[in-house]
Amino acid sequence: MPGSATQKMPLVFYRSGSGHEPVRDWLLKLAPDERHEVGRDLMRVQWRWPVGMPLCRPMGQGLWEVRTSLGTRRIARVLICPYEGVLVALHAFIKKTPKTPDEDLALARKRQKELNT
Repeated sequence: MPGSATQKMPLVFYRSGSGHEPVRDWLLKLAPDERHEVGRDLMRVQWRWPVGMPLCRPMGQGLWEVRTSLGTRRIARVLICPYEGVLVALHAFIKKTPKTPDEDLALARKRQKELNT
């Protein structure tokens, strides 16, 4: 599914009712070079939305996984969804198993549902 966007799709971070932005907090805990890699991939998704593999994988129910290979042999994932003309970064984690953990998907879907309430 190659991207065809000619304009950058805005990306925002999920914000809890208390104003907490867990994805932004997670990014700030990464080493600067890893943060740059994740940020670069998020920017590529914004400019190419909708984008497919290998950068972005559909997870079902409107949820997408942005896939970043870090130089430290670690794999970062940011779960996003389109919502009212923007992309929302819902959850992020370092992937440790081949399958995306159910608890990470459940948390992202819970936050996705909160957008509609």
